[in-house]
Amino acid sequence: MLTQLQKTIFKQTLPRASRALLSPVSRFSKISPILRHSSPYSSQNNPLETSEKETIIRLLSNIGSRKEVEQYLKHFSSVESQKFAVIKVGGAVVSEDMDTLASSLTFLSRVGLYPIVVHGAGPQLNERLNAAGIIPQYEDGIRITDNRTLSIAMDVFGAENQRLVEALEKYGARTRPLIRGVFVADYLDKAKYDKVGRIVHVNKGIIESAVRSGCLPILTSLAETVDGQVLNINADVAAGELAKVLEPLKVIYLNEKNGLYNGQTGKKISAIHLDEEYDELMKQPWVKYGTKLKLKEIKALLDVLPRSSSVAIISAEHLHKELFTVSGAGTMISRGHKLKSFTNLAQANRDSLRALLLSENSGSKNKEFEVASLFQKLVQLHEDGGKYWLYTDESSQVLFVITQQPPENGVYPVPILEKMVLGEMAKISDLADNMWALISRDHKQLGWSVLRSDKRLDWYFDRAEGSWSLGDHVVFWYGLGMDTNSVQKLINTISKTLPKPNAQPKLASIPSQKREYSTSTSEKRNRTVGLIGARGYTGNELIRLIDNHPNFDLGFVSSRELSGKAVESYSKSPLNYTSLSPEDVTSLTISNQVDVWVLALPNKVSQPFVSAINDSATHGSNTNSLVVVDLSADHRFDNTGKWVYGLPELFRKNISALYNRTISSSPALISNPGCYATAAQLSLAPLLSKINKRAGVSIFGISGYSGAGTTPSNKNDPAFLKDNMIPYSLVGHIHEREMGHSLTNYLKDTSDNKSNFAVRFSPHVGSFFRGISLTCHIPLLEPISKSEIVSIYSNYYSGEKFVKVDADSIPLVRDIANKHHVEIGGFECGNNENSGPYVVVVATIDNLLKGAASQALQNMNIACGYEEYSGLASQF
Repeated sequence: MLTQLQKTIFKQTLPRASRALLSPVSRFSKISPILRHSSPYSSQNNPLETSEKETIIRLLSNIGSRKEVEQYLKHFSSVESQKFAVIKVGGAVVSEDMDTLASSLTFLSRVGLYPIVVHGAGPQLNERLNAAGIIPQYEDGIRITDNRTLSIAMDVFGAENQRLVEALEKYGARTRPLIRGVFVADYLDKAKYDKVGRIVHVNKGIIESAVRSGCLPILTSLAETVDGQVLNINADVAAGELAKVLEPLKVIYLNEKNGLYNGQTGKKISAIHLDEEYDELMKQPWVKYGTKLKLKEIKALLDVLPRSSSVAIISAEHLHKELFTVSGAGTMISRGHKLKSFTNLAQANRDSLRALLLSENSGSKNKEFEVASLFQKLVQLHEDGGKYWLYTDESSQVLFVITQQPPENGVYPVPILEKMVLGEMAKISDLADNMWALISRDHKQLGWSVLRSDKRLDWYFDRAEGSWSLGDHVVFWYGLGMDTNSVQKLINTISKTLPKPNAQPKLASIPSQKREYSTSTSEKRNRTVGLIGARGYTGNELIRLIDNHPNFDLGFVSSRELSGKAVESYSKSPLNYTSLSPEDVTSLTISNQVDVWVLALPNKVSQPFVSAINDSATHGSNTNSLVVVDLSADHRFDNTGKWVYGLPELFRKNISALYNRTISSSPALISNPGCYATAAQLSLAPLLSKINKRAGVSIFGISGYSGAGTTPSNKNDPAFLKDNMIPYSLVGHIHEREMGHSLTNYLKDTSDNKSNFAVRFSPHVGSFFRGISLTCHIPLLEPISKSEIVSIYSNYYSGEKFVKVDADSIPLVRDIANKHHVEIGGFECGNNENSGPYVVVVATIDNLLKGAASQALQNMNIACGYEEYSGLASQF
């Protein structure tokens, strides 16, 4: 099937006469069509029109970042057109997946890339031979090809080649069918295999001519002797021999399985680096028969190709993701890079390291001095009793520098990653991932800091167990577990090495008079946020998010325990913690010095502050635009209509109405949902009309100990939680009530069903810091297939950026940390003879983000009229 991305591109690039063939994409009619070139072009002699290429890059960015896409296009376009890729297409793909294959190949031609396609036709040939009463004969896995078999093979290969060419031309691609003439062969063993060939020469001029003309070369694997005798060649062998001559960047084997799979775990293998893994891989008991032969053939091929070449095993549907993203989609096999580590600068190639360091785009005007200073620092550290490690590769494409200060009382501190430099090739490969795997084996603990503006920030988040915002930087670490003393010591150590942020001063305490704003400019000022209850984990996350928000500024941050101290994680301006009383809140509200109040307080504590805001709001001039977001459970069961329940994916209409309301004497009041309740409701909502409510929904939940807050208890005591899990609130948990109450309201709003909804919920605390996993057992009124369930969820949350539906795997709590969305997956259906049909759904959520801070900011954005995901887009 065509992907939405491919449909969109073909909608824009096909000639008018061809668009009728793609009627399913008519909903894209608002996108301006792009004129095709009237003359042939290739990536070398006639570049893709700038506007067209820009549009395609933008569309490609749906599968990866724009930077990834541009880097790969630049990389693939850096070689002669015929050296981009050789693609071997199995006969089963031609037979079963022709439409997707044709669209994927045409897509590549639209970005000026011309792969050389070699296709097989094994299943089709066997079918024709069986119909003719000929039993296929094999010797050593090679098809014995007599005259009758060869005659039918020539007919089948010609017909399949024509089918593929016609499918490509239907989508507007220019092709050149090359049924014979490319491969010159001799008999492999005439007595044994008859008319089976061994390629001795490749007429690459025919291929180059096709590409220069802007055509996709479509080859069969038939060869000819110098005397004109046609010989049969295995398509895999033909593709490999062609690759040896052309030396392409990519050799791609298209199959319907979308990669190689581990025979023990059943999981797809994302990447194989032969230099590091081949010997061990071949010893695995599951590597046998066809898999072992395929790996041997690929290794033999890559051994003679440049190290820049790689092999990809992928399905036609996911071809573009494999080519244009670092994560890929199938299995990528390469020789890899020999990784090296040094603990003595004298052992390393200093010239290579210096060249890589000088290539770094750091903005420095004196790079030579900085490199020399770094080398001197390492030498001095060693002399002082400290340690350092240099991690690089044989081609000097990557460098990691790790230092460890001298021991204190005989104990070495946590090592710190001082520098990471990537060359151009490393940026479009998994070299950095491989290096990180080596480092994590060598160092069981590590800390490092990164600028907030670093484009690789998400990469660091994914490899850290913890993080802390510190001015313009984020401090990361792993391996420290629950040792808060070590974390604090690491943060203090790193903070001393960081430059102070360059920020304009801003009054942080409560001013004695109304803040003045200029009326001589048309620019809208940022809204000022007052945060009450900033000591906890959620408060810290809110500070970090607001620090990165384009429209909100923190004016007041209240915490009794931290009063008077600097808010170090806020970098827009100097700001100190203060301790606000309800009377202070009254004063600030009346004087219009706060536009949004956020209450991040424990349950049953917020009411004095809410009363102060409500009572004083009528005296201020910004009452109609004043917003209050309460993160506690105090107002989640409100039946007066004053408070809006802030779960945008289900109640967005109600939240949006707060911004569009008429003149009001009271502020917009939003009750932020609970973390468990958010994930549970989003897991259940798509199936509400199909649930057997009498049987009862059951939910098992486990949360990281950050969900237990900062007040000391067994539920947030790392020592007590080690190797442990604590069930708590075994009946009547407040989130259980919240789930039922809110979903009952949702049913009443969206259907004629006025009955109450209820769930059974069992919460637990685990030994990890953040994140929640929910397993929902949902009884159904009637059986539904897994594919139907997945379709229901996918359609229900189509367009929702903060809900991701995973059709193929079970969401893991470790993968949701520091993410703004809820992930729903693990779909399984069953039918119990006693209780009837049911489905099991698994959901994960970061309790501090989508379960608290991110959702609060989402609600603030909507209620203030900003784009809903503003300030949150960096982690989509």
